[in-house]
Amino acid sequence: MNLQQSPRSDMPVIELVYFNAGGGHRASSLALESAIARAGLDWQVKRTHLFEVLDPNARFRHWTGMEPEDVYNKRLARGWTLGLSQELRVLQQMIRFGHRSLVQSLTRHWSETAPAMVVSLIPNFNRAMADALAVAQPASPFVTVMTDLADCPPRFWTEPQTQQILVCGSPYALAQARASGIAPHRAWGVSGMLLGEQFHQVQPLDRDRERAALGLDPSKPVGLILFGSEGSKAMLPMAQRLSGTQLIVACGRNAALATAMRAMKRNAPTVVLDYTREMARYMQLADFFIGKPGSGSLSEAVHMGLPPIVVRNAFTMPQERYCTDWVRDNKLGLVLPSYKRIDLAVDKLLRQLDQHKRATLRVQSKAAEQVPQVLAQILESSQRMGIGMKKAA
Repeated sequence: MNLQQSPRSDMPVIELVYFNAGGGHRASSLALESAIARAGLDWQVKRTHLFEVLDPNARFRHWTGMEPEDVYNKRLARGWTLGLSQELRVLQQMIRFGHRSLVQSLTRHWSETAPAMVVSLIPNFNRAMADALAVAQPASPFVTVMTDLADCPPRFWTEPQTQQILVCGSPYALAQARASGIAPHRAWGVSGMLLGEQFHQVQPLDRDRERAALGLDPSKPVGLILFGSEGSKAMLPMAQRLSGTQLIVACGRNAALATAMRAMKRNAPTVVLDYTREMARYMQLADFFIGKPGSGSLSEAVHMGLPPIVVRNAFTMPQERYCTDWVRDNKLGLVLPSYKRIDLAVDKLLRQLDQHKRATLRVQSKAAEQVPQVLAQILESSQRMGIGMKKAA
């Protein structure tokens, strides 16, 4: 179905639930919507921001002047991630305390929208969503597509006591799901994270000419620094330590960071990017990746053949720690204890660049092809079961 076509009234409504904490969940919902369209599935896709359902009058914004995700995103931008493990447990306790209210709000919503299937692309709220859908639309399956390479148990992505169906983007996450008590027929495995269309339909380009047009020397290596859509202040000292290395620095929506980066004096060319929808193009122009070990941007970089340099230490967020194991175990790049000697790490990576590039070819993500087909099978099975129950009645 073309995204611009008007939906027919007989199309099943598939609701994708996301929020804007960190940007990856929203990006995954857009990637899945696009993947469903490319798969030619005759569905009406509806993207739903969870907090717009839970707080339809935007009371949180009126009271605080911020969106619910803003605090989290500002912390990422400032690098204030120490202690998030403990705060996650507090958040989960608050969600459990408010479970009844959450279920009531979601039940009202799904009683009105009547989705044929709900697909969650967010963690922590899946028990409330599954329970609400079971009340509002008991014949409609509830599916969670993980946007992390691993779960962060307990009760982060996986909710064994619900009618949840889980789609896992790594063998490790699939093993976690089954070990937690998710029945085998409710745990599906796919090869990687959901990536946007630009990463699967890569447009050819003249790499040397494009580099030169940006002021880069085509004959020398180029690194891409990317710390999510909000950027990070850690990128500034990193770029200074790599003063002699050509860099493309993606600052995302962090205007102050972009301004400071443009003012920095370095010995090698620097391309500073604001928020862009052309990240695949810039990844084509780079030779290696430096960033936080988030499943989204890390998977994009590896899919585009960029060996990564990431850090794992006390500041690494719980849901991102497995990603460093993934990098190390698959020999994709380097895992450091900090970025203090990033210059030496880049020198080491460049000496082993061909080896790491070959490793990236072995872990290409096909989730954008696979997830729509998994969802189609789940929906078809639920519809057959519904028909069978009607006949039996």
